[in-house]
Amino acid sequence: VSEFQVTHLGANLSEEEQLTIKQVVLENNDLFAWHLSDMPGIDPNFLCHKLSISKEAKPIAQRRRKTREERKAAIEVEVSKLLDARFIREVHYTTWLANVVMVRKPNGKWRMCTDYTNLNKACPKDAYPLPNIDRLVDGASDHKFLSFLDAYSGYNQIRMHPQDEEKTVFITETANYCYRVMSFGLKNAGATYQRLMNKIFHD
Repeated sequence: VSEFQVTHLGANLSEEEQLTIKQVVLENNDLFAWHLSDMPGIDPNFLCHKLSISKEAKPIAQRRRKTREERKAAIEVEVSKLLDARFIREVHYTTWLANVVMVRKPNGKWRMCTDYTNLNKACPKDAYPLPNIDRLVDGASDHKFLSFLDAYSGYNQIRMHPQDEEKTVFITETANYCYRVMSFGLKNAGATYQRLMNKIFHD
């Protein structure tokens, strides 16, 4: 782990337990991401996100909405981050087109979302079964230690299927971009993510 990063350990752990955790973290520091660019992502041959748009659906290009100056600046910052992480790429010709929606976070910062209303209507629901929370809690109740993992930008670690990338195009003041990775707001993103979790942690 980088010397500039701080890792907090629970004060209720014994000294031996703290040393064990430190050793595990140091030996596996390549599994921790501090920046978007640190993530290699999931091998698309293992799993990627496919839209499976209905054959009857016609592409819809949304009209660009007016954006206030403060939000324009926030969009530019987010787009720059996504480009640096290679999560998006510029697109010159497109049939599907969605607007950006900026949502204010509790901490005052902006979250950039995409209005995939039209695209989502064209996609059938993936009815992949999601876990039952009560059953998970019951199954973990007899264990001394529980591990809670927060996947850093988890959806973005899954690649879009190459044929579907340009269906995720969003419009900005300066250019149009599509996602190379699975974006938040896509209808079946949750099902794809759960499918990945089950494949990885099936044991």
